[in-house]
Amino acid sequence: MSTASEVGGRRGARGGDVRGNILTVAMSEFAAKGFAGARMDDIALQTKTTKKMIYYYFGDKQGLYRSVLENAIVSIRAEEQRVHVDELDPVDALRRVVELTFDYHERNPDFVRLMASENTLKAFHLAQSGERSELAGPALDLLADILRRGREAGVFNATVDAVDLHFTITSFSFFRVSNQYTFDWLFQFDPVAPENRERLRKMLTDMVIGYVTLV
Repeated sequence: MSTASEVGGRRGARGGDVRGNILTVAMSEFAAKGFAGARMDDIALQTKTTKKMIYYYFGDKQGLYRSVLENAIVSIRAEEQRVHVDELDPVDALRRVVELTFDYHERNPDFVRLMASENTLKAFHLAQSGERSELAGPALDLLADILRRGREAGVFNATVDAVDLHFTITSFSFFRVSNQYTFDWLFQFDPVAPENRERLRKMLTDMVIGYVTLV
């Protein structure tokens, strides 16, 4: 016979699975169609649940969209934390962050589309999140720690700021995916083509390392 705690644990696990599945499907829908174009009926159908169940977890469409945005950012923050700063020298640690960010954007085009869509709305929904420090803080703390260690070792410029550094790394990685089609049409150069990947990855890494070590 199952105990009450075992039954409760299974229910909790199922609840987590349902919520996680809704977030996964909703992210694809919002990334493809934007906030206005995505339909709750479609999300319910694809998750084999009901709109009532979705509203139970997220309140309404806006709550679901905001949760998708937050979850997407939390995911890339978790990826960044895979860099074990204390086990690497500052240059290698920064190089690893750059490579990881480049790779993450490439592997997650829905993340790029979702952020681009929210930017067209001037971050209206994200601005209603109460999680700004949790969403932004880990990225800046990681870079600030790497910069501090690099300065203490005498290899990094003392004037480099973590926000500027994050902006530089992210903008290149994001633009490469978000603007691949227009850039290719205009300049006959596909930034996501396999033959260009390693060169662009190294280019970004070299630029960032050069920026922080420039005297």
